[in-house]
Amino acid sequence: MNILFLTLSEITDVREHGVYKDLIREFAANGHHVYVVSPLTDNRQTHIVSEDNMEILRLKNVKNRGIIGRVQKGIAAVMTGRTFRSGIKKYFSDVKFDLVLFATPPITLYHAVKYIKHRDRAFCYLMLKDIFPQNAVDLRLLRTDGAQASVYAYFKKLESKLYAVSDKIGCMSEANIRYLLSQHPEIPASKAELLPNSLEICDQSVPEAERIRLRKKYGLPVDKTVLVYGGNMGKPQNIPFLIECLKKEADNPDTFYFIAGSGADYSLLNRYVQEYRPAHVKLVRRLPRQEYDKLLAACDIGLLFLDYRFTIPNFPSRVLTYMQARLPVIACTDNATDIGDVIENGGFGVQCRSDDPAHFSDAVGRILRSGRLSRMGDAGYAYAAEHYSVHRSYQIIMESVNEVSVH
Repeated sequence: MNILFLTLSEITDVREHGVYKDLIREFAANGHHVYVVSPLTDNRQTHIVSEDNMEILRLKNVKNRGIIGRVQKGIAAVMTGRTFRSGIKKYFSDVKFDLVLFATPPITLYHAVKYIKHRDRAFCYLMLKDIFPQNAVDLRLLRTDGAQASVYAYFKKLESKLYAVSDKIGCMSEANIRYLLSQHPEIPASKAELLPNSLEICDQSVPEAERIRLRKKYGLPVDKTVLVYGGNMGKPQNIPFLIECLKKEADNPDTFYFIAGSGADYSLLNRYVQEYRPAHVKLVRRLPRQEYDKLLAACDIGLLFLDYRFTIPNFPSRVLTYMQARLPVIACTDNATDIGDVIENGGFGVQCRSDDPAHFSDAVGRILRSGRLSRMGDAGYAYAAEHYSVHRSYQIIMESVNEVSVH
């Protein structure tokens, strides 16, 4: 099959490890020809990179990350789908696609998806990662009334159109499915299915001697439990709450916090570290992926943070990196998501509310007193291998495509 993969994640090297890159390679490894449309974040011109069964169209000036101001970001988002469509018309005009894979964000990919669906009668599979615009409403980034009412109405209409043009909607968790169908009763229940985030699962843990070497190299204590948070530091992660948790844990003699990443609210963390000079915290900007993965395995517990105001069920893919490193997880979440339930039911961590730092400290105490860090880590790795492998995702998607072909 010829497969079109649309993503706003910049694909610089398809051989790297990642949710989308692993899935692209899985399709290519199974004999399909994969065409990827991906943005450029630098000033290079649009170009195509070919590798094995893959062709990656890298479009100039698409991605809106780094743009200042909500108005400019909104305009860039609206233009994304049309830019993708123009790129497909120009560079892939002679290719007939059988399957289109795409993920939210953004819903503005609708224009490109609709074009290919009508042109090639392609099967359109939406991987639902973010539920927009409701996530922006939850975080008070978008209002449903006043001056922004028309903007909200436009995005809601586009969201419904995207769901309608999709032949199948893969949701990250059971809570995602329930939420989608409850909020959009026009969607047939048969259109939604469970498609968790997935990776090419590989054991990222390291021997004890290597753990000690890495801790000394990066200035982490070898005699304390190191809790790690890595990744994006934006509004969804509720960085002000993370800071309050760090303050609450300042007198805990047994724990140390290592934080690595970047994002809109990195400056809040950096300001806290510069002002208070906490002895139990080390903050660094985003590390190269391979370096981060090694250092992650030298830590003891992985942390997840979701803003308590969310009414939509998020399921951060970050948890998979912790599971591969055999780290138990503490999930600080809202009431909508089921990721905390999955973690506790799977036996690889604990959950707490993300609106009270005292609950976080209680969760830290519970997981330390359990004496089961190693067993929890092993349980997490086994759970990932069974439920979150990229091959499983490939099979789920292909079963949906084949069902249509049979009928």
